[in-house]
Parts: sequence; structure tokens; C-alpha cells
Amino acid sequence: MGKRYYCDYCDRSFQDTLHNRKKHLNGVQHHRAKKTWFDNFRDASAILQDERTKQPCRKFLQTGQCVFGPSCRYSHLSEKDMNALEQHINDERRQKVAPDKRGVSHEPSLEEWLSRREKKRAAMTTGSVLKVDEGSGTDDMDVPPFLLSIPDLPPSLLPPHPGVRRGPACSDWG
Repeated sequence: MGKRYYCDYCDRSFQDTLHNRKKHLNGVQHHRAKKTWFDNFRDASAILQDERTKQPCRKFLQTGQCVFGPSCRYSHLSEKDMNALEQHINDERRQKVAPDKRGVSHEPSLEEWLSRREKKRAAMTTGSVLKVDEGSGTDDMDVPPFLLSIPDLPPSLLPPHPGVRRGPACSDWG
């Protein structure tokens, strides 16, 4: 039967020849499927800007369904949906601006957390036994909450449970 090529965007598989692959990758259906995949990761302000330039879809407004679905060139958002999306964008902007106005943010940024963690690890490798004992506290486990909210992390990337105590790092093997 030979090798098969599977396209993740289109959820299709076909015989993997140069002609078939080139024909598929240059096809309209593949480009549409790829565009809809990447549209899932756009921010809300870009979505709102696109939806405001489109006219409302009459078929969707009348029946609540459209045969073209997400590839329809007309807007499927009602005024209520657009206002809710705009409110969501404004809330996000306020949350981003609020910590900067006060000068103190409650949650450390990812860069701050990584730099603090790197300093601790450097102190553990170059320091004495006292520094290793000081660094083995729970400070290493105060992972920022936004990192814990990422769904479907593999078990190797999940932080250890608070009750688990890690021993000092072993620097020599054998």
C-alpha cells in the first residue's frame, strides 16, 4: 500500500507521493482548514475588528444556522455578542494596566520567577551545604498560578505535591 500522508489541519490521509502532497498542500480546502486552525489562536481584539468589517449573515440571523459555518464571509455575531466581546477586551486591558499604575503587581511575571529560580539553582551548585539546606525549602515550589492553569500538562511537567519533600541534588554519580 505504501506510505500515507496525514494532514492534521484537514484530518485526511492519502498516498504520500510528491504529486499528491503538492496538490493537497496547494488546495483551497487545505488553506481554509489551516486558516480556521490558526484563527483559533487569534486574540479577541483582532476577532472583533474582523467581525465589525463584515455584514451580518441573513441566513444565520433568520434560522440560527449557516451552511458555510466558520468559513462564511458574513458575520455570525449578534450585537449582544459583539458588546460582550468588547467588554471582555476592555476587562483584559484594565487588568494589564492596573498593576502598572500601582507599581506593584500581586503575581510575579514569568521572567521574574525564572530569574529567581535560576539564582537559587546557581547558589545550590556553587554554594556550601548550608546554602543547599536553605534552598531546599518550599520557595522552589511557589509556581505562578497562571502556569498551573495550563490544561493537559504531562505528569513530568506538573509540580510535585506540597507534601512531597525533595532531597538535596546529587552532583556525583556512580
